Amino acid sequence: MDAALQSIHEKVQNEQRIDADDCRALFASNDLLALGRIANLARERKNGNRAFYNINRHINYSNVCYVDCKFCEFGQPKSSPKAYELSMSEMERMGREAAAQGATEFHIVGGLHPDLKLDYYENLLRTFKSVAPGVHLKAFTAVEIDYFAKISRLSVEEVLKRLIAAGLGSMPGGGAEVMTERVRKLVFPNKIGAERWLEIHRIAHGLGLRSNATLLYGHVENDEDKVVHLQKLRDLQDETGGFQTFIPLSFVPYDTQLAHLPPPTGLSDLKHIAISRIFLDNFAHVKVYWIMTGIKVAQLALNFGADDIDGTVMQERIVHMAGAETPEGLHVDELVKLIREAGREPVERDTLYNIVSRAA
Repeated sequence: MDAALQSIHEKVQNEQRIDADDCRALFASNDLLALGRIANLARERKNGNRAFYNINRHINYSNVCYVDCKFCEFGQPKSSPKAYELSMSEMERMGREAAAQGATEFHIVGGLHPDLKLDYYENLLRTFKSVAPGVHLKAFTAVEIDYFAKISRLSVEEVLKRLIAAGLGSMPGGGAEVMTERVRKLVFPNKIGAERWLEIHRIAHGLGLRSNATLLYGHVENDEDKVVHLQKLRDLQDETGGFQTFIPLSFVPYDTQLAHLPPPTGLSDLKHIAISRIFLDNFAHVKVYWIMTGIKVAQLALNFGADDIDGTVMQERIVHMAGAETPEGLHVDELVKLIREAGREPVERDTLYNIVSRAA
């Protein structure tokens, strides 16, 4: 290792926190194996040889959205031929099917629909609870929660309390993208900014909700943007302790307004996983999202800092509408095989990282 990486390696070995300058040095380095070695040290200290997965179902209730983010093809205006809205009966069927297949989590997100009101989202959660009472509902990004508050003229806290009463169990980490104003203005100018995203998660944590956090990399951001983003997340985690998992998201450009940009490479994916694990020392878990990285890179990532490979998913729309060529879902047996081939111990978890034991 060069001197900068050696210094960081020693800090991690001694369980000393690295700072923003160290993070900049990690991004500046092209020594992927050294980054992986340091990240693996941090990963195994937290989670040993275990690699987590879950049986989950993604349910995207509608893609109608007015925000028009340049990186997103999922969100569509109401007049678009690509726009859709699932009926409650369709979602009931999806919920029953997923529960029968052993799902422990429904991951529920959608666009900012101009016609739907807060009672729709409460009813949606109650519907899933009625057909699958034992399934955890991880639903609604901070962007959606902000929108619900605006259209209902309620505070974020009031909105979250109503959703919790309807069955909300935790929040996903989407909508953060890259938390600098420079990137927001270039790529998603109509979406909430960093401080609002952080504020909503702070409020959620204060109400006892756990949540995840993300970073969307591989488009117009630079290394400094990412250092700022990671620092903001680490600071809020120091304050609340409410984040449970960090998920670096690999940008899929093909059918988006940024289709002229090359996609992130496998080396870039592994580098972002590794740096995340090294810098976010107060996050218990780092997840590789195989839907975006592809299966082979996800498998490698289990030795580059990731301890979670996500889940079965069953049907994914958001990334595939952007042109992803990965499967829309994986069987449990495939996930277990991927983990074992990587030399890790597969462990099924629920949303809150309780270990799931199933009868043989």
